[in-house]
Amino acid sequence: MLKRLFLLIVLIPFFAHSDQSNTSGHKLLILGDSLSAAYNLKQEQGWVSLLQNAWSNNDIHIVNAAISGETSSGGLARLPRLLEQHDPTHMLIELGANDGLRGYSITKMKANLVKMIELGQAHGVQIALQEMQIPPNYGRRYTQMFTQTYHELAEEYQLTVIPFFMQDVALDKSLMQKDGLHPNAKGQPIIAEFMQSQLGTWLAE
Repeated sequence: MLKRLFLLIVLIPFFAHSDQSNTSGHKLLILGDSLSAAYNLKQEQGWVSLLQNAWSNNDIHIVNAAISGETSSGGLARLPRLLEQHDPTHMLIELGANDGLRGYSITKMKANLVKMIELGQAHGVQIALQEMQIPPNYGRRYTQMFTQTYHELAEEYQLTVIPFFMQDVALDKSLMQKDGLHPNAKGQPIIAEFMQSQLGTWLAE
């Protein structure tokens, strides 16, 4: 009995340390658009900054490379330099919404996402795709094809897909800015909490 108790006391700190070390030293690059760039808000109010604050003790560093108005073509053009400059261990690709809102070719958007995925993987980066959605007024066929693109790529490249982080926020006008497209300061913490759960699970894998 005393021997078992001794082993339990010794092993508990080991398991606790192992759980914390699952995400130790991770550097997460977020390649995104205005939804991740704290559009029309102070940077510290955005969900990315809030998430970094929540992970301040977890040895996870976030590089926010999101730019308002960014398209998949723009993200692809910037990615090689970002990979060299920051050398991330993980990358979240949160792009495509502006392609969809502008009615760009889904085939072209998909090709750009493929190139970003392959660039990241060639650099040894673990990649997750942020599922994106666009308003239904673009037509049922286009909107379905648009969102399905992320799941097709995830299956093809064995990637994690993070569910659309605006799903609940976008339906509540009190959490949205007047343009109806971007979350306000009240909506950002809700997104941050959601992403902490989703990304935390992915990073710990």
